[in-house]
Amino acid sequence: MEDAVYLEMSAVEARHWWFVGRRRILQAEIGRHLAPAPSGGRRVLEVGCGTGGNLDLLKGFGSVDAIEPNATARALAARSSGVALHSGGLPDELPQFAAGFDLIAAFDVIEHVEADKASIEALAARLQPGGVLAVTVPAFAALWSRHDERHHHKRRYSRRGLKEIFRDSGLEIARLTYFNSFLFPVAATVRLAERAGVIESSGADRLPPEGLNSLLGGIFGSEAQLLRWTSPPFGLSLLLIARRPVEPV
Repeated sequence: MEDAVYLEMSAVEARHWWFVGRRRILQAEIGRHLAPAPSGGRRVLEVGCGTGGNLDLLKGFGSVDAIEPNATARALAARSSGVALHSGGLPDELPQFAAGFDLIAAFDVIEHVEADKASIEALAARLQPGGVLAVTVPAFAALWSRHDERHHHKRRYSRRGLKEIFRDSGLEIARLTYFNSFLFPVAATVRLAERAGVIESSGADRLPPEGLNSLLGGIFGSEAQLLRWTSPPFGLSLLLIARRPVEPV
């Protein structure tokens, strides 16, 4: 993505309803699939950490390293995170680490990469046996918009399409679901209206007025409870959690 997009993201991601709601959902969903921490604590890696908005969330699961290819985003993430930041990219430019990870996160990253299947396989190879990979991506090609173009997305995914790129990864899928479903009808209507030229969009990530931002964040974040019991059949995003099998002794 362009530096201007990272600067905008850094300015709003602590408070913007979408980031706040997503973090609440991710914290709950990942927590339900992690094995108890080993005696030395969990090792966690975020790949494509952007400006670092998810690093505090991930610190709750273990000791965190992070990879980000963009120098501007990496500098912003390093300012206050206290996390070891590394340069690198998917699928073939990841740094070497001494040991595998108990949790690897790639939040809205794979859609930026041409070789998405090879990228999943590269991440799978860096998991410890029993380790978990958590991936989110934007959903439904029909919702392609100026936002996708500005963020340099290569694609949006269907449930079947996301599952397919995990097919030869050696990982077992533990969770696959759409999310951001409560707001889907409104958001889909806006996206389709933009595509039809009925309304105009800059594609920028602006912070809504405080009251509206709080309302939207509450609606989105409340899906954490819904996802405990079901997998919605539609949503603006997809979440997939997969586990590397524990090798037999």
